Amino acid sequence: MKLGRQPLGLRIYGRMAELRNRLSRARYFRGHGVHSPFVYDLVRQVFMRDSLLPGPRDLYDALLARGVSRRRAIQLQNLAIHCGYATFCLDGADADLCLLTRDLPRPETLALVRTASAAGHTVAVLSPYEGRERQALCMQLVASHRSTTVDNRGYLLLFNNYLPKQHFRI
Repeated sequence: MKLGRQPLGLRIYGRMAELRNRLSRARYFRGHGVHSPFVYDLVRQVFMRDSLLPGPRDLYDALLARGVSRRRAIQLQNLAIHCGYATFCLDGADADLCLLTRDLPRPETLALVRTASAAGHTVAVLSPYEGRERQALCMQLVASHRSTTVDNRGYLLLFNNYLPKQHFRI
């Protein structure tokens, strides 16, 4: 049976997958259930803010110029300020905060994540749920990463510091 463009079964499956995704994130909503002080601070000081923290705005401007939504740009700028990252780069691995956009092919993304990990830099993979290939790539990155990862639907954060291996879906 078809209603609209897709068969009814596919639409129901998609809705169920979306519900499962949202329910798995509800546990950490507003920081509840997060047993990592670092990630709890991120949730409260970065993800829940809708305005920019005092400080530089160069990352915010660069993200808006690349087409990132205002909300995600504010969150990533606040992340850089909160964590004290002095430098950032888009589609590269030579700064404290490395942002990898959806324009990068899979092999180049994997290579940049390995390079940033070896250097101890934090990586933000933008648009982790844009297509099945991108989702599979991000699941592979989380599985092989040795430190804390935070999935915020709009981007996947890979921290390369002293934090234990944990994965949070917020």
